[in-house]
Amino acid sequence: MYRTVLSLLLLITCFSCINRNGSSTKKELSGSISNQLKTLVKNTPDDKIPRSFDPVKGYSLVNTDDWTSGFPAGTYWYMYTLTGDSFWKGEAIKNTLKLNGIQYLTNTHDVGFMVLCSYGNAFKVTGDIAYRNVILQAAESLSKRFNPVVGCIRSWDWGDWQFPVIIDNMMNLEILFLASDETGNPKYRNIAVSHANTTLKNHFRDDMSSWHVVDYDTITGKPIKKQTHQGLNDDSAWGRGQAWGLYGFTICYRETKDPAYLKASEKIADFIIKNLPADGIPYWDFNDPAIPDAERDASAAAITASALYELSGYSAKGKQYRQVADKIIETLSSPEYRAVNGENGGFILKHCVGDKPAGAEIDVPLNYADYYYVEALKRKFDLKKGE
Repeated sequence: MYRTVLSLLLLITCFSCINRNGSSTKKELSGSISNQLKTLVKNTPDDKIPRSFDPVKGYSLVNTDDWTSGFPAGTYWYMYTLTGDSFWKGEAIKNTLKLNGIQYLTNTHDVGFMVLCSYGNAFKVTGDIAYRNVILQAAESLSKRFNPVVGCIRSWDWGDWQFPVIIDNMMNLEILFLASDETGNPKYRNIAVSHANTTLKNHFRDDMSSWHVVDYDTITGKPIKKQTHQGLNDDSAWGRGQAWGLYGFTICYRETKDPAYLKASEKIADFIIKNLPADGIPYWDFNDPAIPDAERDASAAAITASALYELSGYSAKGKQYRQVADKIIETLSSPEYRAVNGENGGFILKHCVGDKPAGAEIDVPLNYADYYYVEALKRKFDLKKGE
């Protein structure tokens, strides 16, 4: 108990020094990030998407059907809104349009990630009906993965599972809410609510930490087993998985105003905060016995910060959540985590962990870490603007 209270106090008491990355330095910080990302743009082939970078192996480049394909375009849309620089609007459009066709994919739940971050942000910024049509088709494609017996959208089509659902899938519900809002068709919203309710019922332990994977029986709709795929073990709390859950249920509350989702978001947030080290950057898995020497995950940190800024606007604990988010962003913006311009392949953040059990993407930059970092910065600046 003492350790928990001390960690929280250390996070909150650092609030006084966060202002050096506040609204007064928005232009300076955005300008520095812009210069860094231009290195990434310069080194990106027209037909590929940069996912990561290794100083020895070079860039990890993926095709448009990779689950991370929408993040660079989304980051560039955010950079345009932060800077007003037409360069970023041009890059955002180009990197969005290169993804054309992904809206028809029905073999992945990640079509939500892929389309919402790219075309979703494009539609939000421009209002262009062409972007809207892509979003609606993606929502229809995603809906085809819904099983009414289970009450969830299927996550993976591989492995030995009967009907696997991963906590990450909470992030793909937002596009369904948007589709219902745009069309007036409740089908997509109903699927999202069913998925959220089933996940809330089956994916969380008593302390509101979550399993990564829940496998369902398609005949009875009941869980068969609960385990991890990217965390330490089946009983551990995988760092990025906790962030996905927090972000996803915060979105669900925003879209439905169901108090059950707000309560869930607060409990997940409290679990994460209780287990954060003093600088606010999560360990890749909160139960790694190597802590405090275990790897940190800047991607989990960025997702958590962005979610906390959003949650702060809905919760009675909003001030506390915003202070923790500020601390996370302060640390991510420090030389320990934000790369020197021209280094890190042009990616913004260092020290991310993709899939440690598979030995993949450990202590490297990741495009989704940058996306949620820039999104969190935008939310932070927007909150300060409203004060």
